[in-house]
Amino acid sequence: MKKILGVALLVGMMLGMMGVVKADGCEGKTGEPLYTCLGEEISRLSRDLQLSRDATSPLETEASRLGTQISSIQYQINQAKVKQTELAAGISEREYLLSEQYLVLAEKTKAFYKRIRSSSTLAMLMTSVGTGSLSREFNYRNEANERDRQIIVRLSSEIGQLESDKQDLEIQREKLSGLQASLDKQKSFYDGEIGKAKAYQTDLSGKIAALSAKQQEVLGEKSGTFQTTVGDVPLADDPNSRPDYNPGFSPAFAAFSFGAPHFKGMSQYGAFGRAKDGQSYEDILRAYYGGGIEIRSVDVNTKITVDGYGSYSIDDYAKRIYEVPGSWGDEGGMAALEAQAIAARSYALARGGSICATEACQVFKPNPKGGNWETAVNNTSGKVVYANGSPLSTWYASTSGGYQESYTSNGYSTPGFWDTSNGRDGWTSEAYEKKAGSPWFYKGWYKTRSGDSCGRSHPWLTGEEMADVLNAWVVVVKRGESDDRVLPLGGCWGGNPYSVSEMKDKANSSGEGYSNVTGVVRVDYSNSGYTQTVVFGTDRGEVSINGLEFKKAFNLRAPGRIALKSGLLNIEQK
Repeated sequence: MKKILGVALLVGMMLGMMGVVKADGCEGKTGEPLYTCLGEEISRLSRDLQLSRDATSPLETEASRLGTQISSIQYQINQAKVKQTELAAGISEREYLLSEQYLVLAEKTKAFYKRIRSSSTLAMLMTSVGTGSLSREFNYRNEANERDRQIIVRLSSEIGQLESDKQDLEIQREKLSGLQASLDKQKSFYDGEIGKAKAYQTDLSGKIAALSAKQQEVLGEKSGTFQTTVGDVPLADDPNSRPDYNPGFSPAFAAFSFGAPHFKGMSQYGAFGRAKDGQSYEDILRAYYGGGIEIRSVDVNTKITVDGYGSYSIDDYAKRIYEVPGSWGDEGGMAALEAQAIAARSYALARGGSICATEACQVFKPNPKGGNWETAVNNTSGKVVYANGSPLSTWYASTSGGYQESYTSNGYSTPGFWDTSNGRDGWTSEAYEKKAGSPWFYKGWYKTRSGDSCGRSHPWLTGEEMADVLNAWVVVVKRGESDDRVLPLGGCWGGNPYSVSEMKDKANSSGEGYSNVTGVVRVDYSNSGYTQTVVFGTDRGEVSINGLEFKKAFNLRAPGRIALKSGLLNIEQK
C-alpha cells in the first residue's frame, strides 16, 4: 500500500517539478549525425514535452505493474471477504445448533446443581435401596454427574468460542473495510495523477504542434544532436566557445550548455575521469548503468552482423569499433577503454539482427583499431552487460555535462545522478568529465558541426539581442502564439524573421516587451539535472523564466547558429 501511494506522490512531484525519468530518446552514440536524431527531436521541439513523455512512459509500465499489484491485493481482499462470508454462515449455523443445545445445557446445569446441593447422596441411597445395590447406584450417579459435567463444560466452551469468533469476525470486517477504502483511495489518486500527466502531455503537444515547419526545423537543428566520436575527429576545443573569451563589448551575455545530447547511459569522458580516479571497468559500468546489472561472459564465437561488412565474432567486432582514443590507456584511462569495449558488445547484442557501421549505431571500420584498444578488448573478452536476463542496450555519449539522465531498456531503468565525486555540490568543479578535460563539458555553441557560424565569430549577445530573445519568449512561450516569423536573424535560416524592433513591438502588444537586458540576477538548478529558472534584470525590472522555456525561446530566436544543446545551462555575463 505504501509503495502505491509513494509512486503516486512521485508522479505528482514529477508533474509539479517537470522532473525527468527518460525512457527513450536518440539512440545514436557519440558522433551521431544530425539527421539520425532530428526526427525525434523535431517531434518534441522542446524538452518540456520530452520531460512529460519521459515521466509518463515509465509510469505507464509502472501503472501496468501496479495494476497487477492492485488486482492481486483486490483478489486477496475478495478472498478474505468470501472466507468472512463462509465464517459468518458457519457462525449462524453454530448459533442455531447451539441454541438447542443451550436448552439442554440449562437443564443439565439445573439438574446437576440440584443433585450436588441436595441432602447427602449416601444417606439418600442407603434409605432408598438395599445394601447390595448401593455400590451400583452410587457408581451410576457418579457417572451421570461426570457426564453432565462434561456436557456443561463442552457446551460452555462452544458458546464462549462462538462469542469470540463473532467478535473476531466483526474486527476482521472493520479492518477489511478499511483496507478496501484505502486501496480504492490510493488507486483513485494514482489514476488521477497518471491522467494529469497525460493531459499535460496532450496540452503541450497541441501547443507545440502549432509551431511552423520552419520553427520546427530551427529547433530541431539547434537543440539537436552535436555528437562526435571521441576518438575519430579532432577535439572541438574552440577558444571562442569558452567563458573567458572577450567579445569586445559590455554588457555581453552568452548562454552556455553543460554537455551536448544525449545525456543517457555512460559518459565516455566521465568514464575516463573515473578511470584516472582509480575505478575499475566494473565500477564504471555499475556507476552508469546501475547496481542491478550483471556483467556476464558470453560465447566469444557469438556473431555480430554489420551492414555492408558481413559477420564477425563478438570480439573481432569489438576490435573494429572506433569510439574512444586509445591514447587514454597511456593516461590512466585503461579502465575506461575496457568499459567501452564491454558497452560496445552489449549495445550490438541488444540490437539483434544487424547493426549499422556509422555513428548512428557504433563507428565500425574493417581494420582493427589496435593498440591499447585491442588490449582492452582482449582484457574483457566476451564480457557483456545484462539486465533482466538480456543484453542491455548500453547507451553512451561523449559528454553529459555532469548529470546522467535515466533511460529504460529491457524493462530496466538506469540511474539518474550527478556524475561527480561529491554530488551536485561538486558539480561544476568535481564532475568526472571536467577532470577528464572534455571540451564539451561547458561550451557556448555558435557553429554547426561542419563549421558554419552564419557570420558569427562567438556566442556572445548584446543586451539588446538578449532582450530580443526575451521578446520571443513572451510571444511564443508565454502567450503561446503561433508565429512563423519568430526565427533567428542572420539570413542563414531563410524565412522572413522579425527585425529586433518588430519583435519588440510584437511583444509590446501585450505590454510585455523588453528593450534591454542589463544583467543576470541568478540561475537556479533543479536536483534533477536541468536549469530550473533564469532571472534577468531588464529595462522593465526583473523577469524570471523557466529554464526549459528559455532554452526553447533562445534556440528559436538567437541569431545565426548560436544555440543551447542542453537543458542544463548557464548565462555568462561580461
